[in-house]
Amino acid sequence: MKRVFLIVLDGLGVGEATDAAAYGDAGSDTLGNLARAVGGLTLPVLERLGLGRVLPLEGVRPVERPRAAFGRLHPASAGKDSTTGHWELCGLVVPEPFPTYPDGFPSALLEEFARRTGRGWLGNRAASGTKILDDLGAEHVAGGKWIVYTSADSVFQVAAHEDVVPLEELYAGCVTARAMLRGEHGVSRVIARPFAGRPGAFVRDSARRKDYSVAPTGPTLLDRLAEAGIPRVGVGKVDDLFAGRNIASTHTPTNADAYRLLREALSGVDCGLVFANVIEFDQSWGHRNDVAGFHAGLLELDAALGALLPLVREEDLFILTADHGNDPTTPSTDHSREMVPVLVYGPRVHPADLGTRRTFADIGQTVAAYFGVPPLGAGTSFLEAMTA
Repeated sequence: MKRVFLIVLDGLGVGEATDAAAYGDAGSDTLGNLARAVGGLTLPVLERLGLGRVLPLEGVRPVERPRAAFGRLHPASAGKDSTTGHWELCGLVVPEPFPTYPDGFPSALLEEFARRTGRGWLGNRAASGTKILDDLGAEHVAGGKWIVYTSADSVFQVAAHEDVVPLEELYAGCVTARAMLRGEHGVSRVIARPFAGRPGAFVRDSARRKDYSVAPTGPTLLDRLAEAGIPRVGVGKVDDLFAGRNIASTHTPTNADAYRLLREALSGVDCGLVFANVIEFDQSWGHRNDVAGFHAGLLELDAALGALLPLVREEDLFILTADHGNDPTTPSTDHSREMVPVLVYGPRVHPADLGTRRTFADIGQTVAAYFGVPPLGAGTSFLEAMTA
């Protein structure tokens, strides 16, 4: 009756990686910079777990005997996107980065996309999702052309107004793009970005967003668990990030939705892995440089953990981590190349100092060892260090 709750706090980095400068992210420190920006954090539950032992954090004490094993993980994969981060957490290191398009996609590719979908295109540049709607939303509504854009990440994003392009047509268009974007142009994700509203007041419909990821290029923790017949339950967009391979998931447009589903899983799931992506630190606040929103989200997380942790059972592992950084205090609105935290709570877990690990894959290897499935291709288990 073993259970593991693997909770990815999307974008919650804890300091620049050693190679951050190569990614343009020198000085990024999502949690540290945020704490300084707001004059200190008050996070009593996370403090008791040991967050203040993971990194120096204004307002959060480094308690002597935390309730969780604690440490941080350095990225080993090339890149800093959600797909890469989640794959690495599940034991699959990506040695070569997915292609990015800071100057837009080749015109020939866009023309072929237009031919196959029957609609022209606007944009084709790296842009903020809200800014490009301000720039091109009215023209899209008037003429019905797709808004195509990218970011610093390996993404092909297609935006369309819900009153102009039916949702199913938008999704079908993204499936078409996914089929085209292979090999040389094999971007990490194609993202459907529906929006609503009027010129000057367009609003993205995050609840109906869909991500179409490339399939994992090797075995993952999810594959190992599936082969062993161990149940896997997804919360948030994790199914999208693994192209639906061996995971199904209930999508959650807000963090509160994710916390609600986690509470239900803690009460109702008997065994297996519950794998959650908590999206708003990245989607709602990091990408928009919303320091106040990010701060409020941390307070919400701490309160939610206060209600969730009492539901953890004797045999459970409750793991908090992240997939990359997204520092809302820097000029960039993109992901940042950062280390991520690891906090592991459970009645049988000792408050071990796990140190700075060489790869996110140590989490996947630890979970694999806990369930007794064959080891993954990357990572070193820290199970014995915190349970012996």
